[in-house]
Amino acid sequence: MVKKFLAASLLIVFVVPHLVAAQEKLRGGIVALIQDLNGNVGVGVKYLETGDTLSVNGHGHFPMQSVFKFHLGLAVLSEVDGGRLALDQKVFIDKKDLQQNTWSPIAKTFPAGNISLTIKELLEYTVAQSDNNGCDILLKLIGGPSKVEKYIHSLGVRDIAIVHTEERMSKGWDLQFDNWTTPIAMNQLLELLYQKKMLTPSSRRLLIEIMEQTTTGPKRIKGLLPVGTVVAHKTGTGGENEAGILGAMNDVGIITLPNGGHIAISVFISTAKDDAGTLETIIAKISKLVYDHYTVK
Repeated sequence: MVKKFLAASLLIVFVVPHLVAAQEKLRGGIVALIQDLNGNVGVGVKYLETGDTLSVNGHGHFPMQSVFKFHLGLAVLSEVDGGRLALDQKVFIDKKDLQQNTWSPIAKTFPAGNISLTIKELLEYTVAQSDNNGCDILLKLIGGPSKVEKYIHSLGVRDIAIVHTEERMSKGWDLQFDNWTTPIAMNQLLELLYQKKMLTPSSRRLLIEIMEQTTTGPKRIKGLLPVGTVVAHKTGTGGENEAGILGAMNDVGIITLPNGGHIAISVFISTAKDDAGTLETIIAKISKLVYDHYTVK
């Protein structure tokens, strides 16, 4: 028994420093990637199966932009689970409900409105395609941004604020900063979803499937990963102000590793002067660095 104890102790002594060194190498690689950017960057990483965690500016407040549509999806599906809404419930959409000067595949497909879409269809448009009109229609349906914020806070994730609709955020560049999160809080939420600590199994599976079908931001988290890598993610992008400063370039989600493990990764870039292509490449490089860290031996 003593020999076994000593052997285990020696293993811990030698393995733990190795793990710490590896994590610091990963952190150093991320810092090196972002050090020359003209903007604020926050990164959160967590290997869900082991609890291995790393962050860079993880407690910083970053504008979410469309990332908050993930939170909206959670809140809507919570209402479905509670029997207050149904996935096959149809919602009438009038022309006046469709803002034309915003990102909206719904408005592009049905410019005249006068249609009915199910809540499931609205979720797919809103989360997978980041439809701004779909977002605000769902927000109105469940009681507004404050209802989503209250639900997220009820899960124990406090470092987040959801104040404005997409339409309201479009009224002023500074308003996007009122809808914020920290990278660490974002990863907490992703972990709760994947560890089956919220929603019913069917709702959980549906949201993950929708996120895996995300069409926006293909050059961000997924950009440099091996073809076929499964990534369930949600992007967010803010426009430029008069000074050419980009409000937000974000991507958050879960990477499924070849061994079946899952990495929660949240990358937020705000108030950046670099061009959008450069910022997307940085997100892709951070993602690849993290992926390689947990797969390449």
